[in-house]
Amino acid sequence: MTTERSAELERYAERLLERARRHGATDAEVSVESRLSALTRFADSEIHQSVTEDTVRVNLRYVQGRRYGMAATGRLDDAALDTLVERAAANAAGTAETDDWPGLPEPGPIPDVTGAYAAATGEATPELRAGIVREVIAAADAAGVGAYGSYATGTVTTAVLNSRGVRAVQTRSDAWLVTVHMSPDGGTGYAETCAVDVADVDGAALGREAAGKARAADNAVVLNPGECPVVLEEYAVADLLAKLGRCGFNARAVQEGQSFAAPGVRVAGDLVTVWDDGTDPAGLPSAFDHEGVGKERVSLIDRGRCVGLVHDTGTAARAGIRSTGHALPAPNPVGPLPTNMFMAPGRLSREELVGRLDRGLLVTRFYYTNPVDPKRAVVTGVTRDGVFLVEHGEIVAPVRDLRFSQSYLDVLRRVSAIGRDRRTVRGWFGGVSVLGDITVPAVLVDGFRFSG
Repeated sequence: MTTERSAELERYAERLLERARRHGATDAEVSVESRLSALTRFADSEIHQSVTEDTVRVNLRYVQGRRYGMAATGRLDDAALDTLVERAAANAAGTAETDDWPGLPEPGPIPDVTGAYAAATGEATPELRAGIVREVIAAADAAGVGAYGSYATGTVTTAVLNSRGVRAVQTRSDAWLVTVHMSPDGGTGYAETCAVDVADVDGAALGREAAGKARAADNAVVLNPGECPVVLEEYAVADLLAKLGRCGFNARAVQEGQSFAAPGVRVAGDLVTVWDDGTDPAGLPSAFDHEGVGKERVSLIDRGRCVGLVHDTGTAARAGIRSTGHALPAPNPVGPLPTNMFMAPGRLSREELVGRLDRGLLVTRFYYTNPVDPKRAVVTGVTRDGVFLVEHGEIVAPVRDLRFSQSYLDVLRRVSAIGRDRRTVRGWFGGVSVLGDITVPAVLVDGFRFSG
């Protein structure tokens, strides 16, 4: 089925390109994305919804000299083809010439990515998802807490073709389970995982993790604001990298003078090494970006120093280099983003990280985080679903959630130890709808300032 769908989308894109040429386009780019997604939701330890959605989105970039226009549709019939071309052409005619228009990308190497699709995920049934959810609920029941959340499975087939000869087609799959457990006494616990293959999603383990946090968070105490050492679990670290990826390692932000990143600048402690790699099967692999350019592994931070940025065709042309394969769907006001981020692990277990705290906090995750000073990477937000006071290396009490306005760069600069185990979670990139992931360990930070 995936091969047939890929071939169908490629044929459709070819027909649309031909129509654009006949209409008068000097160049054209077609991106077609077909999504088959299914979702099982649960609340108060009961499954209450199971839905399936089959959607398609077609983007046409119509180029006329140094002008270009975009149009999109959710239909694949011939009438929609003609209307799409006319709309994109009209949009191009109504725009000013772009002085630094780099042109559409030329064909280039696309990595041979394995492990991006699992048939079991693509064929997952409501009964399969319900079985995993029941494991989550069983763990909640055993702990006397309520389970809430969702389990989504799906496939995405993407075809990107342009008039310069780019031909890129791929099918990917992902399974994403997230749950929040709530105790009658006020504690909440969070757990999340994502994988290419549904076989790698362990509902029972995730349920036990969330239930244990919820029970441990009962009857939380109020802690005065201030600065203290913290152990940030993987969910919190993933938020750090997502925000820094958007604000800093995005080449457009650098070129517009809105980023902290520059070659050789120290942005983290010596232990911190971060990169982006869409071909690594440990995450959710992807062979190419939304311009059909093959993804490259890009080193972002090497032992604390900034060493690289991610590029799309536009930012790469301005820098005099080739795109690294990090374009988002056009029109794109954000710029290129690292959407398959990894942080190098350390050597310590979670217990050993916590054991190094004389007096500090263990933080599960951050919530509702937003950059308020992108150039300094200052982010405001709140802790969520499990904050614990640690004294002499032992957890002694749950703590009510705390607000913060903190430079995420300062946080990384004060990393003094890193966990050996890593977790892969879905990446959130500020409202950008892309299938991304972040694979990170927990970290020990010598100081984190909370405001209340």
